[in-house]
Amino acid sequence: MRLLVVGRLSGQLASAVKMAMAHGAKVNHVERADQATEQLRRGQGADLLMVDYQLDIAGLIAANEAERITIPVVAFGVDADAREAAAAIKAGAKEFIPLPPDAELIAAVLSAVADDEKPMISADPSMKAVLQLADQVARSEASILITGESGVGKEVMARYLHEHSRRSEKPFISVNCAAIPDNLLESELFGHEKGAFTGAVARRIGKFEEADGGTLLLDEISEMDARLQAKLLRAIQERVIDRVGGSKPVSVNIRIIATSNRDLAKAVAEGTFREDLLYRLNVVNLRLPSLRERPGDIGVLADHFIKKYAAANGVPARPMSAAARQAIAAHRWPGNVRELENAMHRAVLLATGPEIDVDAIRLPDGQPLSGTGGSLTAGRAYEAPQGGVAARAAQAADAVTRSFVGQTVAAMEKTLILDTLTHCLGNRTHAANILGISIRTLRNKLNEYADEGAAIPAPQSGVAASGYAA
Repeated sequence: MRLLVVGRLSGQLASAVKMAMAHGAKVNHVERADQATEQLRRGQGADLLMVDYQLDIAGLIAANEAERITIPVVAFGVDADAREAAAAIKAGAKEFIPLPPDAELIAAVLSAVADDEKPMISADPSMKAVLQLADQVARSEASILITGESGVGKEVMARYLHEHSRRSEKPFISVNCAAIPDNLLESELFGHEKGAFTGAVARRIGKFEEADGGTLLLDEISEMDARLQAKLLRAIQERVIDRVGGSKPVSVNIRIIATSNRDLAKAVAEGTFREDLLYRLNVVNLRLPSLRERPGDIGVLADHFIKKYAAANGVPARPMSAAARQAIAAHRWPGNVRELENAMHRAVLLATGPEIDVDAIRLPDGQPLSGTGGSLTAGRAYEAPQGGVAARAAQAADAVTRSFVGQTVAAMEKTLILDTLTHCLGNRTHAANILGISIRTLRNKLNEYADEGAAIPAPQSGVAASGYAA
């Protein structure tokens, strides 16, 4: 986790910086907004900007966007009132951290932005087999493609590979290809020269050069535009890149790891992904099984998340009851490890007794967790009489069908997309996966709905600070 702090380093801000460093963040500091943009241009990258609310946050974000630099901003301030905090959010900050610092809030914000503190935990034989293969190839220079459903831990595996590689002392740089618009992604990856486009007032170092000597993770590679795929292929083959507007190639020494939650062989057949690029990326394929395919991991992961979020929220780490363990084992976890993590975070906050019981484990919409054979109460699967279930199901289906009548297809599509996004806590990648559309299509639809004045669910991370989840 790389944090760039922008503002005068007062005693209270220094305390906040120390807390961030205690949570594993690597911190750089500048006093002025223009110095921050200059650092980012030179390739001294950051995963998060922490900016004094008294500075021109809107101007800083605009300057970065003009240079095609996309990094989230969190504002901070001493003795700021609600109006000033709201103004910082309106200016483009994702969150406001009041000073004197609160250790739990800082931990929540950093946790929401980065995956640095997510160790690879497994007890299930199917996942252990994947880890054994990962250990075999970690110290090689081979490009690796990590595949699996959304939320299975592909980025965690990528970090594991880097940490066990011969490049572990060098940078690990991650780029989410689905989260950055096409017109910005080229500059994000390859950088640009001064004057390459309107707003390019100086040379900017891209992620390839930032990662020199280390590992570059291309997350959700399937969402990359075909033109950029060709440029990426050349970079992998020849180990050189061309900055946007540049006149000579720049040598780079990196290892590529890519992830995808889509079938890339199918994408090749459909003409949306280059076959030669797939061969270059897929020297070794690590397919991560879904959580329902590795039931032995559910309990150990749940215990890990309970300890993690109990410590982050300053509450005791209660054990799970036998009924709760039965409930989480019966649930299908369509959102995989990410959904389990958020559920355990909620459970830590909602539990009231000496144990975390079934009642504390809730779905994102607040409904109780249910197994595959009916609701779970006191650890026993309960199923209502079949006639009652069938009658209620028929009534519900009839009511839903009638509600569709008279609506346009576009209106129904909008309802489906927004309801799915709400169910996924604003997670665009997970929602797109459920809907069976690309993240680019989803983003275009959401922009269209926002222009119409619709409220778009913001990304969240459990019940912690929001705005940073993929």
